[in-house]
Amino acid sequence: LPRNIEERIAQEFYGDKINVLVKEKMDIEFPDKSESEKDAMFSSYLHDVIMSGYDGVVTLKKEQLQRIDPNLDDKSAIEKAKLELTGIIGGGFDVIYLIAQKLVKHSNDDGYLVGSRGSVGSSFVASMMGITECNGLPAHYYCPKCCHNEFTDEAGVALAEHYPSGYDLPNKDCPECGTLMIHQGNDMPFATFLGFAGEKVPDIDLNFSGDNQASAHEYTKVLFGTDNVYRAGTIGTVADKTAFGYVQGFFEERLYNALKIEADSLGIKIAGKDELKKKGIIKSNVRVCEVERLAIGCTGVKRTTGQHPGGIVVVPGYKDIWDFTPFQYPADDPTSAWRTTHFDYHKIEADLLKLDILGHDDPTVLRMLQDLSGIDVTQIDLGDLDTMKIFTGPEVLGVEKERLRGLTAKDGHKYCPTGTLGIPEFGTSFLLGMLEETKPTTFAELIKISGLSHGTDVWLGNARDLCTPNEDGIIKVPFKDVIGCRDDIMVNLIQWGLPPAKAFKIMEFVRKGKASKDPEGWKEHAEYMREHNIPEWYIESCRKIKYMFPKAHATAYVTSAFRIAWFKVHEPIWYYCAYLSIRRDQFDIASMIRGEDAIRDKIDEIDEKGNSASNKEIDTRETLCLCLEMCARGFYFKNIDIEKSDSKKFVITEDNKGLIIPFRALDGLGENVAEQIVKARNEAPFISQEDLMKRGKINQTALEKLKQLGCLDNLSESNQLSLF
Repeated sequence: LPRNIEERIAQEFYGDKINVLVKEKMDIEFPDKSESEKDAMFSSYLHDVIMSGYDGVVTLKKEQLQRIDPNLDDKSAIEKAKLELTGIIGGGFDVIYLIAQKLVKHSNDDGYLVGSRGSVGSSFVASMMGITECNGLPAHYYCPKCCHNEFTDEAGVALAEHYPSGYDLPNKDCPECGTLMIHQGNDMPFATFLGFAGEKVPDIDLNFSGDNQASAHEYTKVLFGTDNVYRAGTIGTVADKTAFGYVQGFFEERLYNALKIEADSLGIKIAGKDELKKKGIIKSNVRVCEVERLAIGCTGVKRTTGQHPGGIVVVPGYKDIWDFTPFQYPADDPTSAWRTTHFDYHKIEADLLKLDILGHDDPTVLRMLQDLSGIDVTQIDLGDLDTMKIFTGPEVLGVEKERLRGLTAKDGHKYCPTGTLGIPEFGTSFLLGMLEETKPTTFAELIKISGLSHGTDVWLGNARDLCTPNEDGIIKVPFKDVIGCRDDIMVNLIQWGLPPAKAFKIMEFVRKGKASKDPEGWKEHAEYMREHNIPEWYIESCRKIKYMFPKAHATAYVTSAFRIAWFKVHEPIWYYCAYLSIRRDQFDIASMIRGEDAIRDKIDEIDEKGNSASNKEIDTRETLCLCLEMCARGFYFKNIDIEKSDSKKFVITEDNKGLIIPFRALDGLGENVAEQIVKARNEAPFISQEDLMKRGKINQTALEKLKQLGCLDNLSESNQLSLF
């Protein structure tokens, strides 16, 4: 492999000191060779060290320790060598990688992609094992046929100097065999995951499809045994507002009891406490400050137990669960498929491995798109130029901004500045505003936007003021140069000449928001940066940051989002079918089936309510914005069809221009009833509305709603035939 990759793998396996160790060994073995000769041999020698495995590296380290201390015996030297090695293998974390690889492969074999969270995407080893799709190497070309690779241009300049993301590199044929090369790499230092010296404990969080999450959980029982895996338990405590209510309720109860005793002594019957409270008769007159004082004593008290949505605690084979915590059954049901740790998992997470097997919609949407289209979503070009255009405007979709809804301008006119409605991470009003201001044209800028949107005090009052025009129309800093993710700091500082160890230290200080918490510590870092001619705007930007998102996490999110966006641009009916089927729950069927103008009117109607709009109406509005876009592109919705509608998913019409609305879209009709309707229909067609109610298990209210929508026009009311 190329030297930079050999060095990266060695560093990830055994920590940052491995390269120094190898060079020292070469100096001893080849004292007569020049530095240039040894430098030329370094890559192959390092490769041999890696291939010698853990025992070979331990021996190498043992020999170094014995050279430093000749009195050290072999046994002591080996023990000390093992303690000093870090990294994935040196630190003993290889088993965590192997577990993650098996879980991801199990889900992949079931036909689902798995997204990575956190900084695991910074690990090139994790990428090669298939744990993450992110590639942490600098931008590069790679030939899938002959393995030729390029990290520099013809002038010898690193491609990463001009392309922060390899997905933005132009297409290029392999000079060796003529095959179209893969361009990838997002330049993420491994230190962000395991620390500069490989001293951190890795935390591999994975996003599984919600449809496959339970299967992944069950697979841990296959890997470790039923008695070695438990759901991570949580303890719910009394919140401050709840505690305030408890104290208020106590005084109101005491007041009511006194009133009732007095009334009973006079032979008078009084109403219940709640009714008297509504009328304002029962009202605590205790001062608020006293209520708050007493509430403090209730806040944080254990209230209930629960379980982490995706956390699985693993007990090693040589230990027993009782060595760490009792366990319990959810809802005290001994037939439950899972047992939960009785103690809060935070109390034992330093002692036991916790696997984060989380559920997410993106892998589910991508699986449905793959099933509908037959296209392998992993082969989608993440540098597709037409797909990139939707992040700056909806025109590539064939629609004008003013026909859509998304934002409201200062002058009151409504529009959507991009084509990203319904694209994960890029479809909210906040992101629409960011996209309108930044106008991204590269994958690297999309990653930066994702990082900015998830950080705290990174965009508003910080990067936004630098990269958007001021009152005079002047932009201080190009958007591509502002800080977006925590990795940017380390990479930028190294490029500006800071030692890697110092760059890492500053990155860790900034990304945790310590600049505001530890002014003296920040003053020292800031002075050091000034000594190395770091721009003042950059130093000030770092000072403002409270929290920074990992670049690997942002890259994983943007990768999924871009693949989904590709379908929106190139295969729209499949996109709308998958997105509405999986990601949306609130619908307005009456406006959807009437088309573009009716949908737009309904959105405007909800907008006029302002803050008085209910959460349900707000969710419906978000759905309708995407439905409006779909209809504006020439597609349509077909009403619920008793004979053709699915229980949950939208069905594509025969002309590939429309979507048949599913039963669950009907307000008040639950998924269980929707499934029962389809089940009964498959057994025998419905012959009447009475038959639909009886076998479909729907209530009168739902039946009336179906009538109003015109869904039952072809069904008689009764099973009985009229003879006259």
